[in-house]
Amino acid sequence: MAHQFASVGAGGLSQLSVWWIKLGIVPERIDPGRPSQNGRHERFHRTLKAATAQPAAATIRAQQRSFDAFRAEYNHERPHEALGQQLPMSWYAPSPRAYPRRLEEPSYVEADQVRRVRHNGEIRWSSGTIYLSHLLVGEPVGIYEAADGWLVRYGPVELGLLDPANSRLKEAKPRRSGSWHRRAHRTDQ
Repeated sequence: MAHQFASVGAGGLSQLSVWWIKLGIVPERIDPGRPSQNGRHERFHRTLKAATAQPAAATIRAQQRSFDAFRAEYNHERPHEALGQQLPMSWYAPSPRAYPRRLEEPSYVEADQVRRVRHNGEIRWSSGTIYLSHLLVGEPVGIYEAADGWLVRYGPVELGLLDPANSRLKEAKPRRSGSWHRRAHRTDQ
């Protein structure tokens, strides 16, 4: 099943997370089976589901109306205990950051090598090719020499170790700096 925030592919990247990285946002994932690591978010999903999808609407248009009504009530009508019984809209302020006219590719100043992902999701490596991800077609990746092989990164996200013997990318052992959770944070603050 596709998920907008993460996937089972290299580095857990999704199309949305690739876009976020280009905006300077690092997606962070919780550990599998540990929803308590992101309790507030999970609690919100329970509230949203109960209010809009149990049962689901008969049509997509009706379901969207249900989501729109929920959003209006949640942000404009319903006081929240965590906000001192104030409405979320009373706390809202537009971001002072301008949206970029052009998304920047990640840069790899410290990388030993930089490769661009080919049209089929592969990079050339060691007189062959290794598949990374179709989501990264046309994107640059950084390759770093590590104690346990050659580490591939897309921006700040570790994709895995190159395994030329099997023409594939293998999962890297978790590194403290490489773990990420579903909530997102800006890297340029």
